[in-house]
Amino acid sequence: MSLYQHLQELLREMDIRSMGRPLLLSSLVGVIAGLGAIAFTAGVHWCDSFFLSGLAGLNPIEPGLPMEDVPILTTLVMEHRWFLFLIPVIGGLVSGFLVFKFAPEAEGHGTDAVIDAYHNKGGQIRSRVPLIKGLASIITIGTGGSAGKEGPVAQIGAGFGAFLGSRLKLSASERRILLLAGMAGGIGATFRAPLGGALFAVEVLYQDPEFEHEGLIPCIISSIVAYSIFGAVTGWQPLLTTPLFGFEHPSEMFCYLILGVACAFLGKFYVFVFYGIQKQFRKIPLAPMLKPALGGLLLGLLAMLVPQVLGSGYGMVQAALYGKVAIWIMLVVAVAKIIATSLTISSGGSGGVFAPSLVIGGMLGGAFGAIANGMLPGIVIDPKAYVLIGMAGFFAGVSNTPMATLIMVCELTQNYALLAPLMLVCVVAMIVFRRNTIYHRQVPGRIDSPAHLGDLVIDVLEGIRVADLAEHGRTPHTIPEHKNLSEILETIADAEGAYYPVVDKDGNMTGIFSVNDIRRILAEDIPPGLILARDIANANVITTRPDETLTEVLRKLTSRGLEEIPVLDILDPRKVHFMLSRRAVLARYASEMERQKGRLEAAG
Repeated sequence: MSLYQHLQELLREMDIRSMGRPLLLSSLVGVIAGLGAIAFTAGVHWCDSFFLSGLAGLNPIEPGLPMEDVPILTTLVMEHRWFLFLIPVIGGLVSGFLVFKFAPEAEGHGTDAVIDAYHNKGGQIRSRVPLIKGLASIITIGTGGSAGKEGPVAQIGAGFGAFLGSRLKLSASERRILLLAGMAGGIGATFRAPLGGALFAVEVLYQDPEFEHEGLIPCIISSIVAYSIFGAVTGWQPLLTTPLFGFEHPSEMFCYLILGVACAFLGKFYVFVFYGIQKQFRKIPLAPMLKPALGGLLLGLLAMLVPQVLGSGYGMVQAALYGKVAIWIMLVVAVAKIIATSLTISSGGSGGVFAPSLVIGGMLGGAFGAIANGMLPGIVIDPKAYVLIGMAGFFAGVSNTPMATLIMVCELTQNYALLAPLMLVCVVAMIVFRRNTIYHRQVPGRIDSPAHLGDLVIDVLEGIRVADLAEHGRTPHTIPEHKNLSEILETIADAEGAYYPVVDKDGNMTGIFSVNDIRRILAEDIPPGLILARDIANANVITTRPDETLTEVLRKLTSRGLEEIPVLDILDPRKVHFMLSRRAVLARYASEMERQKGRLEAAG
């Protein structure tokens, strides 16, 4: 065999074509996610400096700075100007106007909207949503709103992934993967946690401990690219600096176990308050765009008593990690932060729940560690370590993402010495109240997701051929490739079905388009006479043959998010014999299930 043949065989084994497109698209999504994270972070910083530091004179502890010279916080009092309570109102007014005027789906904490788009909308997000979400969240967080960057950057990255998938006319399953890749890139960059961001994107979709494994590699690629771009501009320092913690006494696991239970109970209270306040705000007879301003006013009044609830709150976590916060202050801030976050986001404001959750968990962990150290000084070695453990445990409990959370907390602090207690606390916090979640769009598992309809029913269809459903097929409405858009609209006006094969002059199929493709073309305001059927058609047609099994057909329909598939003529595979719908396949599945059920009952 020649060197050229060896090279060809090697390239064939590497499968460059199938690897190349996901790698390229995921990298492109990562670039945009990284740039979006940079712009978003800069916007929040400018807004915070202008409103909170400049106007209100409030200067909280900055995260990432040395804590040696910071005195122990024994009071909630902070220097600020008297009109501090009005600053969050400004954010609420602007955010409410932007969201409810231009993109109502940008309301809330963002990640839920991405989860919903994945499960129920074929990975589609309106192109204006990321921009509106970003602007609304910048003003919300920058004016003191108790919200984080995770939700907005997730929606920004996911929005571009969805946009790219739609522009390239990718299938629903491919579009969903790019959606996850965008979310992973945004989170991985913003929190300087590339692995945690990738794991979060594929884990947050479900309440059960399941992963969207098809998206893991694209999410890792996107997250690495976004993190690299973000770090090159903003620096590589961790989000939070920590002392050197360690785990050397297994007896301390008992205390960590109790902390995990405490995180679960406080998480239950958090979700109850969060959605309880949301329900109350929906009852208020006020225009939706004004409700975030009301939430901002209530937040501002709370901040007059507890100024530490404003903004991300990472500075408080930083101080607690160095033992600079009194126990009672940590307890007060934990409860007040729950109320503040609920007032900010549940009123219709825009922002994420990750950062507030870390603060709440960190304050709980710090207070728990200090109290446990007083009661069990021989067991609790370093009470400050409980701040870091509490951060991870609390968010894992309210998000059902134990693996992603423990990795993210390690990455954003660059402290990996506490992996064993982190694993314990995260798992315990999640399983105590199994269905407790701050993300209401999560589904229990893959079997419950519309995105995976048919994944687990294919075994019943083994042995049944496509030809067996020929009588349930639809006669194809073929469109000559030279017809223009006006003629196409006349042809399909009274036609059934959603997919139309495009054929050449000999009747051979050269592509296919759907009703949704027509709608996208009409939305672009291009003169109908200039667009031909061949311009609309997708040449990469997924097809089947009469001798193929329904198992394989259902895999094709599910993986590509298709409602119909062309069945090619077995004698002339260039021509369409009939169109087979997903509905017909699932109907046959249902009848087979009933038949097997009858057999079992008869045998019993």
